[in-house]
Amino acid sequence: MIYDTIDHIGRYVKIHSGLEKGLRFLTDTDFTKLAAGRVEIDGDRVFALLQEYETKPENEKPEAHRAYIDIQYLWQGEERVGVAPLTAMEEETQAFPEKDIWFYRGKTEKLSIGNGRFLVLFPEDAHAPCIACGVPASVHKCVVKVRI
Repeated sequence: MIYDTIDHIGRYVKIHSGLEKGLRFLTDTDFTKLAAGRVEIDGDRVFALLQEYETKPENEKPEAHRAYIDIQYLWQGEERVGVAPLTAMEEETQAFPEKDIWFYRGKTEKLSIGNGRFLVLFPEDAHAPCIACGVPASVHKCVVKVRI
C-alpha cells in the first residue's frame, strides 16, 4: 500500500509503467470537465472510474482485487478508507472473480483521503472505502485501475 499526497507521485512512477500512467492521469486531468463513468487511459490495462456518491457512516465489507491495483483519489470531498493486510482478514464472505472483487470480514485501520491525499492498493491490501469523515457527505472520486 502507498499512502501519500499527490505532490509526491514522482517517488512512485518507476514502480510499474501502468502505475506511472495512472498517477500521471491524476495530476494531468481537470476532473471538473469529465462526467462520472469510465475513462480509457490505456485500454483494459489502465483506466479510471469517475464516481460521485454520498459517503456512509461505516463500511464493514473490506474488499480486495487480484488482477488490478487501485489508485484511489478524491478530487472533491474527503472520506476514510479502512485498510489492512489481506492476511489479517478473518474470512472471505463473497467472491465475484468476473468483476475482480472479493469481500472479506475483518478489522481495518482508517486512513483519510481527499485534500491531495491518495492511496495505492495492491492485491495484498484489503480496503473498505466510502466511509464518512464525521457526517455523510457528497464526494467526487477517481479510482484508477492498473492491471498487474
